[in-house]
Amino acid sequence: MNIALISGSMNPNSHSRLLVQAAEGTLRGTGVKTQMIDLKDTPLPLCDGGLPAGRQGRRLVEELSAIIKNADAVLVGIAVYNYGTNAAVKNLLELTGSAWENQVVGFLCAAGGRSSYMSVMNFANSLMLDFRCLILPRFVYAVGGDFSDNQITNPELQERIQQLAGDAKELAAYREWTQIQPAHAA
Repeated sequence: MNIALISGSMNPNSHSRLLVQAAEGTLRGTGVKTQMIDLKDTPLPLCDGGLPAGRQGRRLVEELSAIIKNADAVLVGIAVYNYGTNAAVKNLLELTGSAWENQVVGFLCAAGGRSSYMSVMNFANSLMLDFRCLILPRFVYAVGGDFSDNQITNPELQERIQQLAGDAKELAAYREWTQIQPAHAA
């Protein structure tokens, strides 16, 4: 099993990156192969509705598309800004588009306050409606008080991360199993 993890924040002290790293540690601890995409270290071109300009930009988008498409599930770390998904994650979706089709997707969100709890829904709706993704209904949502000294300090948050990682693994395994089983005769 292979699960892709995307850290979408550009902030070097990102809380959402800590969430993604914790999920990666949990998954690796259960024997799952992981692939990390950290958008802070990935020079993506801005989507302008067409193919990225230049060979390097196109190659990078192709590589990221392949990671997303070939993963059994994708967990996305989102920094919440102004009651919405940060622009870097949205740009990744716009550039990689159809690579997300029929993918299992879960979210790890970090925000400044509790009022943005539903902020991921616009992004999730796009994934569900445009690309028929299976969205994990339980997602992780954390606020500043859950962290201290660049570490997760809330044990309940750590539990929720483990639960999300387990749910992603379980649904990806189920989806894979149902796709390879022979059709039952009526």
